[in-house]
Amino acid sequence: MQAAVIGAGSWGTTLAHLLAGNGHTVALWAREAEVVGSINQRHVNELFLPNAPLAPTLVAHAQLAEAVRDAEVVVSAPPSLAVRSMARGIRAGLGGRRPLIVSVSKGLEPESHRFLSEVLREELPDCAVAVLSGPSFAREVYEGQPTAVVAASRDPEAAQQTQAAFSNPRFRVYTSADVVGVQLGGALKNVIALAAGILVGLGLGYNTQAALITRGLAEISRLGVALGADPLTFAGLAGMGDLVLTATGSLSRNRTVGVELGRGRRLDDILGERRTVAEGVTTARMAVELGHQAGVELPIAREVERVLFETKAPRQAIADLMERTLKAEQWR
Repeated sequence: MQAAVIGAGSWGTTLAHLLAGNGHTVALWAREAEVVGSINQRHVNELFLPNAPLAPTLVAHAQLAEAVRDAEVVVSAPPSLAVRSMARGIRAGLGGRRPLIVSVSKGLEPESHRFLSEVLREELPDCAVAVLSGPSFAREVYEGQPTAVVAASRDPEAAQQTQAAFSNPRFRVYTSADVVGVQLGGALKNVIALAAGILVGLGLGYNTQAALITRGLAEISRLGVALGADPLTFAGLAGMGDLVLTATGSLSRNRTVGVELGRGRRLDDILGERRTVAEGVTTARMAVELGHQAGVELPIAREVERVLFETKAPRQAIADLMERTLKAEQWR
């Protein structure tokens, strides 16, 4: 199979390496000229996945049209804010062909608050679209540590094709028809991971972190059900699984940003030091707005938004969450 991966961050590079290891012919598009040179000349992405030798058959491209020219599967892996522009570039390079599009970015489109699968379907209306999500740190997937994720699509054949392309003895892919739930879990877990990092930065313990993760999952589930998702999705890999990983793992970019916020650093200073994107920062505001539109209260996301954008003190945000009106555990 011919595959193209659009976006050579750590996750896109890891999936390109995985697909090549599965025997597929893979082209990887990178925005950065130094990444293209590093991969083609030294078989390593020194900028985003250092000290990780890549499959020698993997070829990097600087031109999007070259990367997608012969692709039967196109993996969309840019940051969420760039998905639409990348999709338009993909469409221009396809020449009327209709490959399967697999979205692996976790977030929402900032301007429209739309799911990324919707953006891809709008820009590539003739192509089947699937999403791949679940608890999967790039470095651990690269190392071949056993990992399980979910491929979701409205088209069962597209989900099964994605499953077949990515699966191997160390990377197990399940299928799902719940495109909304799988994407929402992957997007909103980053917001809860920011909150979890803040707790760590403040020096708070396991009781507090467990409560946050559990109530964070409840928020995600409430909003998901209101948007038409299957509630069981949030008890699975794309819900609870991805949330636990991102909220507790030291490799989590969003949790790391939260830790620094909890230690009293300014958001602009933290983000200014990073080459990689912490999607939860932009998703927090979008989540709260989606909640308003759906009539669903998201108290944790709301407090994270206030810490991020209204300079609210993290300890005050925690106090305000704890002192809210008492109620039953299950509520809308």
